Amino acid sequence: MEEQILRYYLKVFSVFTFIFFVLFFSYFIFIVNKKIDIKKNIIEISKGENTDSIYIKNFNNFNNLDILFINLYYRLNKFLLNKFIHFGHFYIDENISTYDLLKIITKPSNILNKITIVEGWSKIKLQKELSKHFENVYQIPYEDIIADTYFYKKNSDFKSFVNNLIKSKNKYFKKLNQNKIFKLLSQEEIIIFGSLIEKEGLDIVDKRKISSVIFNRLNINMKLQIDATVIFAITKGRYDLKRKLLRSDLKIDDKYNTYKYKGLPPKPISYVGRQTLDIIFENHQTDFLFYFFNKSLNSHIFSKNYQEHRDKLNEYRKSK
Repeated sequence: MEEQILRYYLKVFSVFTFIFFVLFFSYFIFIVNKKIDIKKNIIEISKGENTDSIYIKNFNNFNNLDILFINLYYRLNKFLLNKFIHFGHFYIDENISTYDLLKIITKPSNILNKITIVEGWSKIKLQKELSKHFENVYQIPYEDIIADTYFYKKNSDFKSFVNNLIKSKNKYFKKLNQNKIFKLLSQEEIIIFGSLIEKEGLDIVDKRKISSVIFNRLNINMKLQIDATVIFAITKGRYDLKRKLLRSDLKIDDKYNTYKYKGLPPKPISYVGRQTLDIIFENHQTDFLFYFFNKSLNSHIFSKNYQEHRDKLNEYRKSK
């Protein structure tokens, strides 16, 4: 009787062991082939960084159990194939698997070149910079890309490079498509909005306040009266206006002149950076409606109403 019970438990144990290993290896194979949802195409691995940190920092769709199995997979490769994770920057394609990722990061960095597109740049300035890296360069519309640092493989052609920039912009907006700002502005309007901030703002704090002023003015259907749009109305971004704006400039009949026309201009007036777009989606709130630039303080001075604005402006002019 005892022998039969023992055999029974051994059989049950064998079945459960078999099921466990089937599930274990099935999940292992699933994780190795699982497509990675990357945050950015370029990842940076620091010297000595472990797989936990690499995955948490750079990828979206992995939980703690996934990372445990990935660690096991990497340790097996390290032990059996002597594959070590390198440090540096790596270009990662969309929808790559853990298996393919390992092949990339266990070799020296596959990044050979990089270009930084500066927020606030004109199309002409960017075209000039791109001409140093590519042939057959053409102007890229402001609304097509986000100003950022981009890496590209050696011998990439210009069209492929631009397509990657457009994909990067689309991915950024796709992740934010549920943000409440889209109830107020379209994607095109957000980029136009951002270009105004780029040309007016000095730093993050300043840009947040200017963003709030633009939102506040749009909400009450008040003219934006942004000097940068008047400059663009004159130059169309083809050259720098090497003089101060005149009163007569503010009366120019041009759709980009926000002193004459209400609302946002028809198109962006510069390239917009990721950080500035983040500021817009953050929707920083203030009661400010006016600001001017104080040259002696190298800072914008903000006011909640016209009387306050006029008083501060007169005080500044008297101190000059």
